[in-house]
Amino acid sequence: MKLVKLLIFSDIHSDAKALDRLVKTEADYYICAGDLVNWGRGLDAMGEILKQRGNRVYVIPGNHETAGQISDLCAKFGLNDLHERSIEVDGFHVTGLGYSNPTPFDTPGEYSEEQLSEKLHAFDGLRPMIAICHAPPRGTMLDRITNLRHAGSTAVREFLEREQPRYFFCGHIHEAAGAAEKLGDTSAMNVGRKGYLLDLADQNAKGLL
Repeated sequence: MKLVKLLIFSDIHSDAKALDRLVKTEADYYICAGDLVNWGRGLDAMGEILKQRGNRVYVIPGNHETAGQISDLCAKFGLNDLHERSIEVDGFHVTGLGYSNPTPFDTPGEYSEEQLSEKLHAFDGLRPMIAICHAPPRGTMLDRITNLRHAGSTAVREFLEREQPRYFFCGHIHEAAGAAEKLGDTSAMNVGRKGYLLDLADQNAKGLL
């Protein structure tokens, strides 16, 4: 049986060393859950690193990139745009939705909660599912900021409670990077720039939940 591994990471913010370390990790799929750069600047430099893994790389925009910028990046460097799309991997539906819920900073990639909810409904009924969003679910360990307040998305939380994907991965809230939580039947994690290697041959997902 072939071992299928997905390396999911987020919030690189132009840290070339961190991204290079990730692409040097052996995996079958490399999935960036958004914010490769800051304010959309310097994407080509990140593309030069990601192209080492070429067609095995999938990207969604964070709140620091637009969907158009990520689409152009993927076309230029031979990568795959996973925003508002799903692929099948080893019997799983892997879904991707970029952008965050509204922030105080008016960043380029933000959806209203209503938009997030509408777009997430496109993935209803896909089972088993591995869901990947830039935004974390609100009111969890995955969206806690420094003052212990929560800054995640209510739409993402509602989606997880309704659809119960097997796994959920996100980023966006830097302070919560590495946090993991069980939400019903869903094993959820804020992967951050260190990333998480999901081995689909190991249904217990070592190190997750």
